[in-house]
Amino acid sequence: MALSDLNPAERHRRIAAGFTDSVRGAKRWDAPAPVAGWTARDVVRHLVEWFPPFLAAGTGIELPAGPGADDDPVAAWETQCAAVQKLLDDPETPQRLLVNPHIGEVPLDQAIDRFYTSDVFMHTWDLARATGQDDQLEAEFCAALLAGMEPMEDLLRSSGQYGPAVPTPDDADAQTRMLGFIGRDPSWTPR
Repeated sequence: MALSDLNPAERHRRIAAGFTDSVRGAKRWDAPAPVAGWTARDVVRHLVEWFPPFLAAGTGIELPAGPGADDDPVAAWETQCAAVQKLLDDPETPQRLLVNPHIGEVPLDQAIDRFYTSDVFMHTWDLARATGQDDQLEAEFCAALLAGMEPMEDLLRSSGQYGPAVPTPDDADAQTRMLGFIGRDPSWTPR
């Protein structure tokens, strides 16, 4: 079943499993990553540091604290991944709201899906590419994300969360086009 066809809990389960494989397969945490100035460890750090405060501010939910990415990036990721999955598997989660001044009120499962799970999906490429692992993402979900982001390009770029688009060939596949849109050079390789 394609990622786009899954509910938020199942989509997170599948996407997080792919990221977990890359986390567990990483051998050099200081390897440069495709995001300028980042290392492989910074990719994990980003995900485990931005989401808990976003969730707490919008819902009051505090995720269990794990080790920091500097101390143990594998355990840091696995702790957060398990906590987010537990939250998504809770049948009450779809009835809860995340309230944010920029996005308004959004059902919690959809907010996690839209902002966090999608971020994990995109950063899977960063970590896999930085650490020399399989960096192929599901093409259909790449196309769906790109279609959802393109109409909001100005908003996304002004947020500071996305770099300038990297031009890609008109006939490029969905993954290449999505990577270029979010400011990644799809041909980037570690030095």
